[in-house]
Amino acid sequence: MDLRFRLPVVAAVAQLALGGHALAGDTAAVEKTLVQMENDWTKAGVAGDAGALGKILADDWVGLGPAGAMTKAQVLADVKSGDNKITSITLGDVKVRVFGDVAVVTGNDDEKSSYKGKDTSGHYLWTDVFVKRKGKWQAVASQSTLVPPK
Repeated sequence: MDLRFRLPVVAAVAQLALGGHALAGDTAAVEKTLVQMENDWTKAGVAGDAGALGKILADDWVGLGPAGAMTKAQVLADVKSGDNKITSITLGDVKVRVFGDVAVVTGNDDEKSSYKGKDTSGHYLWTDVFVKRKGKWQAVASQSTLVPPK
Protein backbone atom coordinates (compact mmCIF):
# COMPACT_ATOMS: atom_id res chain seq x y z
CA MET A 1 0.00 0.00 0.00
CA ASP A 2 1.32 3.38 -1.00
CA LEU A 3 1.76 5.97 1.76
CA ARG A 4 1.08 8.63 -0.81
CA PHE A 5 -2.74 8.54 -0.87
CA ARG A 6 -4.41 11.48 -2.62
CA LEU A 7 -7.94 12.97 -3.08
CA PRO A 8 -8.71 14.86 -6.34
CA VAL A 9 -12.34 15.69 -5.51
CA VAL A 10 -11.25 18.13 -2.82
CA ALA A 11 -8.94 19.75 -5.35
CA ALA A 12 -11.82 20.50 -7.70
CA VAL A 13 -13.91 21.93 -4.87
CA ALA A 14 -11.04 24.14 -3.70
CA GLN A 15 -10.51 25.47 -7.21
CA LEU A 16 -14.21 26.22 -7.70
CA ALA A 17 -14.53 27.87 -4.29
CA LEU A 18 -11.66 30.22 -5.05
CA GLY A 19 -12.59 30.91 -8.65
CA GLY A 20 -9.69 28.88 -9.99
CA HIS A 21 -7.06 31.45 -9.02
CA ALA A 22 -4.53 31.81 -6.23
CA LEU A 23 -5.20 34.63 -3.80
CA ALA A 24 -2.66 37.38 -3.22
CA GLY A 25 0.57 36.22 -1.62
CA ASP A 26 3.87 34.74 -2.48
CA THR A 27 2.82 31.63 -4.38
CA ALA A 28 6.42 30.85 -5.38
CA ALA A 29 7.38 30.52 -1.71
CA VAL A 30 4.35 28.32 -1.03
CA GLU A 31 5.19 26.13 -4.03
CA LYS A 32 8.76 25.71 -2.78
CA THR A 33 7.52 24.84 0.72
CA LEU A 34 5.06 22.23 -0.53
CA VAL A 35 7.54 20.60 -2.91
CA GLN A 36 9.92 20.31 0.05
CA MET A 37 7.11 18.78 2.12
CA GLU A 38 6.49 16.21 -0.63
CA ASN A 39 10.20 15.36 -0.58
CA ASP A 40 10.12 15.11 3.22
CA TRP A 41 7.03 12.85 2.94
CA THR A 42 8.93 10.59 0.56
CA LYS A 43 11.98 10.45 2.85
CA ALA A 44 9.77 9.68 5.87
CA GLY A 45 8.13 6.83 3.96
CA VAL A 46 11.43 5.23 2.99
CA ALA A 47 12.86 5.72 6.50
CA GLY A 48 9.70 4.42 8.19
CA ASP A 49 9.67 7.66 10.19
CA ALA A 50 6.13 7.91 11.60
CA GLY A 51 7.07 11.03 13.61
CA ALA A 52 8.08 12.99 10.51
CA LEU A 53 5.04 11.73 8.61
CA GLY A 54 2.80 12.73 11.52
CA LYS A 55 3.95 16.34 11.20
CA ILE A 56 3.01 16.46 7.50
CA LEU A 57 -0.44 14.89 7.87
CA ALA A 58 -3.22 16.85 9.59
CA ASP A 59 -5.08 14.99 12.34
CA ASP A 60 -8.16 14.91 10.09
CA TRP A 61 -6.23 13.67 7.03
CA VAL A 62 -7.86 10.99 4.91
CA GLY A 63 -6.23 9.04 2.13
CA LEU A 64 -7.74 7.00 -0.68
CA GLY A 65 -5.67 4.44 -2.52
CA PRO A 66 -5.41 0.87 -3.71
CA ALA A 67 -6.13 -0.46 -0.19
CA GLY A 68 -9.17 1.81 0.31
CA ALA A 69 -9.69 4.73 2.67
CA MET A 70 -7.32 5.31 5.58
CA THR A 71 -6.93 7.81 8.39
CA LYS A 72 -3.75 9.37 9.72
CA ALA A 73 -3.86 7.05 12.73
CA GLN A 74 -4.12 3.96 10.51
CA VAL A 75 -1.24 5.00 8.25
CA LEU A 76 1.02 5.87 11.18
CA ALA A 77 0.21 2.53 12.84
CA ASP A 78 1.12 0.70 9.61
CA VAL A 79 4.42 2.56 9.41
CA LYS A 80 5.26 1.88 13.07
CA SER A 81 4.36 -1.83 12.80
CA GLY A 82 6.35 -2.30 9.60
CA ASP A 83 3.24 -3.44 7.71
CA ASN A 84 3.86 -0.66 5.18
CA LYS A 85 7.42 -0.91 3.87
CA ILE A 86 8.90 1.36 1.23
CA THR A 87 12.34 0.43 -0.03
CA SER A 88 12.64 3.32 -2.50
CA ILE A 89 10.64 6.12 -4.08
CA THR A 90 11.67 8.24 -7.02
CA LEU A 91 9.49 11.31 -7.43
CA GLY A 92 8.57 12.40 -10.93
CA ASP A 93 7.14 15.77 -11.85
CA VAL A 94 5.40 17.60 -9.01
CA LYS A 95 3.01 20.48 -9.72
CA VAL A 96 1.66 22.88 -7.08
CA ARG A 97 -1.43 25.04 -7.52
CA VAL A 98 -2.14 27.55 -4.74
CA PHE A 99 -5.61 28.85 -3.88
CA GLY A 100 -5.07 31.10 -0.87
CA ASP A 101 -4.78 28.85 2.19
CA VAL A 102 -5.48 25.73 0.12
CA ALA A 103 -3.04 24.11 -2.28
CA VAL A 104 -3.32 21.14 -4.60
CA VAL A 105 -0.17 19.15 -5.35
CA THR A 106 -0.16 16.57 -8.13
CA GLY A 107 2.64 14.26 -9.08
CA ASN A 108 3.83 10.77 -9.73
CA ASP A 109 6.41 8.38 -8.38
CA ASP A 110 8.02 5.02 -8.96
CA GLU A 111 8.41 2.95 -5.86
CA LYS A 112 9.46 -0.38 -4.48
CA SER A 113 7.07 -1.17 -1.65
CA SER A 114 5.02 -3.79 0.14
CA TYR A 115 1.98 -3.80 2.40
CA LYS A 116 1.54 -6.65 4.87
CA GLY A 117 3.95 -8.73 2.81
CA LYS A 118 2.23 -8.11 -0.54
CA ASP A 119 4.24 -6.35 -3.27
CA THR A 120 2.76 -2.91 -4.01
CA SER A 121 5.63 -1.65 -6.15
CA GLY A 122 4.91 0.32 -9.28
CA HIS A 123 4.21 3.69 -10.85
CA TYR A 124 1.72 5.86 -8.94
CA LEU A 125 -0.17 9.03 -9.87
CA TRP A 126 -1.30 11.09 -6.90
CA THR A 127 -2.91 14.26 -5.61
CA ASP A 128 -2.39 15.87 -2.19
CA VAL A 129 -4.51 18.67 -0.79
CA PHE A 130 -2.81 20.94 1.73
CA VAL A 131 -4.42 23.56 3.97
CA LYS A 132 -2.63 26.31 5.85
CA ARG A 133 -3.88 26.33 9.45
CA LYS A 134 -2.43 28.56 12.15
CA GLY A 135 0.42 29.47 9.79
CA LYS A 136 1.38 25.85 9.07
CA TRP A 137 0.79 23.79 5.91
CA GLN A 138 -0.51 20.23 6.41
CA ALA A 139 -1.92 17.57 4.11
CA VAL A 140 -5.65 17.08 4.71
CA ALA A 141 -6.54 14.70 1.88
CA SER A 142 -4.73 12.44 -0.56
CA GLN A 143 -5.51 10.06 -3.40
CA SER A 144 -3.15 7.62 -5.03
CA THR A 145 -3.62 5.43 -8.11
CA LEU A 146 -1.36 2.56 -9.14
CA VAL A 147 -0.88 2.71 -12.91
CA PRO A 148 -1.08 -0.78 -14.42
CA PRO A 149 2.05 -1.83 -16.32
CA LYS A 150 1.78 -1.70 -20.10
